Parts: sequence; structure tokens; C-alpha cells
Amino acid sequence: MALPSGVFCGPSAGFLTIHAARLLVSAMMDLRPVLHILGLILATLGLTMLAPMGLDLLRNDPNWRAFFEAAMETTLTGVLLAIASRSVTPQGLAVRQAYLLTAGIWVLLPLFAAFPFMQGAPYATFTDAYFEAASGITTTGSSVFPGLEDLPPGVVLWRGMLNWMGGLGIAFVAMIFLPVMRIGGMQFFRTEGFDTLGKILPRARDIASALLSVYVGLTLLFGITYAALGMSGFEALIHAMSTISTGGFSTSDASFAAFSGPEEYAGTLFMLLSAVPFIRFAQLARGSVQPIWQDAQVRGLLRWFAYATAVVMTWRLMRTEVSFEPALRETLFNLSSIMTGTGFGSANVATWGAFPVVVLFIVGMIGGCTGSSSGSLSVFRWQALGAAIRASVQQLHSPHRLVVPRYDGKTLGDDVLNPLMMYFTGYILTLGTLSVLVSTTGVDMTSSLFAVWTSLGNIGFGLGPMTVRTGTMVDFNDTATWVMTLAMLLGRLGMLAILVVFLPRFWRG
Repeated sequence: MALPSGVFCGPSAGFLTIHAARLLVSAMMDLRPVLHILGLILATLGLTMLAPMGLDLLRNDPNWRAFFEAAMETTLTGVLLAIASRSVTPQGLAVRQAYLLTAGIWVLLPLFAAFPFMQGAPYATFTDAYFEAASGITTTGSSVFPGLEDLPPGVVLWRGMLNWMGGLGIAFVAMIFLPVMRIGGMQFFRTEGFDTLGKILPRARDIASALLSVYVGLTLLFGITYAALGMSGFEALIHAMSTISTGGFSTSDASFAAFSGPEEYAGTLFMLLSAVPFIRFAQLARGSVQPIWQDAQVRGLLRWFAYATAVVMTWRLMRTEVSFEPALRETLFNLSSIMTGTGFGSANVATWGAFPVVVLFIVGMIGGCTGSSSGSLSVFRWQALGAAIRASVQQLHSPHRLVVPRYDGKTLGDDVLNPLMMYFTGYILTLGTLSVLVSTTGVDMTSSLFAVWTSLGNIGFGLGPMTVRTGTMVDFNDTATWVMTLAMLLGRLGMLAILVVFLPRFWRG
């Protein structure tokens, strides 16, 4: 039988076939450390589902079966994957593998985390269930589940747990993986001169241990305080997990509007603390007080938050008839919620006027500090961009003098500035492109812009006409929901960590 034209035969064909097979095996071998870690994480995720299952059992809610089935499916899949990809010789992660692992964690975990939402209450579609799980794990906080008060307690707990676990995972990735991958200026935090990691905690295991201790300690502090101020134990637990992770999932559709007064002031303080680099609290616990205040990010966060609060308060007092204390409390709480990307709400900010909404949009684009669970562009990137712009202006003014961009007394090299500029450009282009894409599905342009803004920045705060009725994203169609899901993942992983995986050059090494 004649072979098709263009097909090699003979020794050369055998050599090419063997060579291709070796390349394929080599590629598969390269994936084993990634798959092994993913398997272990999936198994751990499955075991955590036993907590909401146990809560539903205690409350005599039949929904416990959904969590039991999801736990068995997730744990078994994770164990089998870990066993199948286990290596006799432990292997470290190369940069390409770090990219793939980082993208895989936030794409694969929501798939399994969504099982309880589909197999039990609220019996969501795959689209809605994946969106809710992705929103929780990326600590975005947007929801497609109205009527939270009517859901089984295990579901409410699981949403809070997704926030908490996602925030902790984000802190690990931000401090360990992203600097190695040189995403958006993150490698600046790996330089020897920057004491966040290089001298204080030089190893990944030490970083993880310190972050875990700080994360758990702050969660307990927040929960105890919320309970002391009047929340029930269950409400305090959920809101503590959502606050420390800047996630924003609540126990009711009213979010923080169900509480007023001291709870809002405490929430404001706790959200701002959660947007501070967690490593600073580790240094504080070791008796070093100066780093937390000497950090240019922390000073910038507090300074810009104060400016925004003053501007919005002035507008509200001059243009509306509001009492000073309630206006101050609402402004502090909702501004801190948006700037830190937490997503709690205690008032209908759309009624404040167009100008305050513009200010809210801007602070949402700023975000919290790098090294925390906060999202959006981050204070550090804005400060570094400002330093680069100032240096460029000074260079134009004095062309014969060499002007070097500096941040907090340290030089910003091209290895930091080039990825930083790429990140800013990609962020703005992604915001515009996805907003237009959502609008093509039948969503009005205002709702489209705010939907992508809140998703890409992992903010979770609902603005726009389509969120007014329920305060959720339930009225968006499936196509728009998937676009928002993509925006959440892109925003959480700095875009490049996902997009680079789709490049053929990435797989060729």
C-alpha cells in the first residue's frame, strides 16, 4: 500500500519517531512535579469539604450528602493524581513549571470546589457553580447566589472557607512564586537589598511558616473582635475568614448592612490591615516594629485612602443632607472595602452621586499592597510607575544628566520596569477588551465596565444597573459570566501567568 505523499519511511522515519517519542516523554516527565503538587492540593481540598459536611450533619440538614460526595470525588482524584505523578527522586520546580502550577491551581481548584454547589443546594448550573467557586478562591467576592439566608449553613461555611484558603494561597504565590516568574515587577521583592524576604526569611519554608502563623493569628483576632461586637459565632467566623482574605463573602445578601456602628469601624480597620504585606506582621511578631511603617507601600496605602476619604466626605457633606457620623462610617467602610478588594458593602454607594463613584472606581484600580491577599494593580506598582514617570520628566528637563528611577531608596532596573509597564498596558487593554466583549452579550456598557472592573481587580463590589436588583451577578447571562470568570483568573494571576501558558514557545522550553 502506498504511503500518502509527504510521509517519511525507512531509517529516517524511525529516527524521527523515536526522537518525537523521547521529546513527548521528556515533556511528560517535566509535568510530574506539577501534577504531583496539584494532586496533593486537590486531596487537601477534598478533605476540607468534610468541615461543611459536618456542620450540615450537626444541623440535621440533608445537604451534607452533597459535601460527602464532593469530598470523596475530589480526594480520590487528588490521591490518584499524586500517586501517578510521584517521582522516586524529589524534584524542584523550574520557572516554566512554576508558571504552569500557578495557573493550574486557580483554574483546576474552582472546578472541584464547585461540586458541592452543583450536587446539592443551591443546585447551580456548572457556569454559576464554577463562577462562585472561582470568585471565592480568587478572593473576588462577587456572587451569583441570591438568598444566602436560605442556603444550608454548610454552603455558607464553604464559601467562607474558599475565601480563606484562597487568600492564604495567594499570599504564598505572591511571596514565593511570582517573584521567581518576574511578573509585573514582583522580582523586585527578591532583591538582596529589600529586607522583606532576602535577609529576614531567606527560604520558602520559612516564608510559608511565617505567613501561616500570621494568617491564622489575624483570623482569630478578627473573629473574636466581631463576636465581641455583637455578631453570632458563625457570622464572626465567616466574616473573619472573608476579611483576612479580602474576599468579601458574607452570611447574608445584605452583607455588612446587616451590622452597623462598631462592626463597621472594626471592619474598616481589619480590611486595611489585611491589605498590608503579611510578612510585615511576621516581622512585627519578632519584635521589629519599624519595617511595617517604613514600608513605602503601607504609607502610600494609608495616605491615598485618607485622601479619597476626605474627597468623598467633602462631596457628600456639601451635596447631600447627611449626618456627619453615619456618612463618615459608611465612607470609611465602603472605601476601604473597595480599595482593599474585599467587597463587603454597607450602603448603596450609587446614591452618593457620580463623582464619588468615579473616586471609588479609581481606588479600586489602585488596590492594596503587594504581598497581601489584596488584588488590582497594587500600591507598589503605582508607586513604581510614578517613580518611572518622574525620572522620565527629569530626564527631559536635564538631558545631560543621568536620572535613574528609584523606589524607597532603591534603584528600579529594567528587569523591574519592563514587566511593570507590560503589566499596566495589559491590564488596561484587558479591562477595555473584556468590557466590550461583555457588552456584546446584551449587557449595558455601564454594567459591563463595572463587572469587568470588579472581576479583573478581584474587588467583588457590585456597581452598575444589572447588580442593583439583587446585589449579585445573577442577572448576567452565561457568556458574560464566563468572561467575568476569565477576568477574575487573569486579575488574580497577573495575566501573564495564564497567558504565557498558551504560547507555543512555553511548551517548547
